[in-house]
Formats: sequence, C-alpha cells, structure tokens
Amino acid sequence: MNIIAWVVLGLLAGAIAKAIYPGYQGGGILSTMVLGIVGAFIGGSLYTLLQTGTLQLTAAGAGFSLPGLFIAVIGAIIAIYLWGLLSRSSRV
Repeated sequence: MNIIAWVVLGLLAGAIAKAIYPGYQGGGILSTMVLGIVGAFIGGSLYTLLQTGTLQLTAAGAGFSLPGLFIAVIGAIIAIYLWGLLSRSSRV
C-alpha cells in the first residue's frame, strides 16, 4: 500500500477510534494519524495471529477497504488502551 493510502487509513482509523473510546485522548492530527497507522499494525498482527496461529508484525488485512478499516480501528482502540495503561503507571 502506498504512503498516501497509509496516511488516509491512519487518519480515518485514528479519528474513529478516538470517537469510540471514552474519555479525552488529546493530540492533534499527526498523533491521530500515527495512532491509526499503529492500530493498523496491531490489528493486522492480531488478524494474522487468528488466521494462521503465528504472531507476525504485519498490517496484512488492514488494507484500504472497509474490513481493513475495521481491523485498523480495533487495533487503534487497543493502542489507546495500552497507551492509557503505560501513561497511568508512569505518573506515580
């Protein structure tokens, strides 16, 4: 997938995940895009794990399509949750 498609997928997935996840996440358009791209990798890796039984860092399944967007949004929601756990524990 080319870079423009990754940017668009990242923006869409990050914005949808931030809208779904409760609470305030903060950040601007760049952090939303990075969140969506990281979510595509997390979701694609989980998709590959469920399909093949092997854990690989890949964005396979998170292509520029409606199911791919769904996978990227699920991954972005997981990324928001994990970031919340990490940032909460570092405030101590």
